[in-house]
Amino acid sequence: MITYPTSGEAHRPGRIEVVCGSMFSGKTEELIRRLRRAQFARQRVEIFKPAIDTRYSDEEVVSHDHNAIPSTPLDSSASILLLSSDIDVVGIDEAQFFDMGLVDVCNQLAYRGVRVIIAGLDMDYKGVPFGPMPALCAIADDVTKVHAICVRCGNLAYVSHRTVQNDKRVLLGETQEYEPLCRECYQRAIEEESQKTLAG
Repeated sequence: MITYPTSGEAHRPGRIEVVCGSMFSGKTEELIRRLRRAQFARQRVEIFKPAIDTRYSDEEVVSHDHNAIPSTPLDSSASILLLSSDIDVVGIDEAQFFDMGLVDVCNQLAYRGVRVIIAGLDMDYKGVPFGPMPALCAIADDVTKVHAICVRCGNLAYVSHRTVQNDKRVLLGETQEYEPLCRECYQRAIEEESQKTLAG
């Protein structure tokens, strides 16, 4: 008897998929798209986000385009394992805000046969790799880097430039606090800010 491998959304082996990039690049939009496809395929889906992220909603994962999907806010990545029994697909948004334990959690889920889809900022506002994201990219089966458009020149954006004076690494914000810039425009913006500081 010949058996044919099952393909498509209905059956997928455990794997880790990372969607990363700057702010306004469509990371959450892509996360929601993949999770909705899994739901259409009648897979059991659970979505998590850090409790700190309350910009649009306390309970939902919401993209900048205001697409939303129900989620469970958590303070610790360890809780994901406890809440993911009998789940086919786990979605995690704003992964950069979770603790480093998230890397082991995602590996455990994948080895358990769960498809894990992660979205997050790969770099902070200074262009420094952010939280567990670099390690998650390293262990991922698939990494998709998405790009916003630089608001100053129209090229592909490289980093989320902070436009307000605040040195805290974690500062939740939108277009009032951040702008996507390409590498060249980001370098120019940093030089302009440095000159203003020296002059002031």
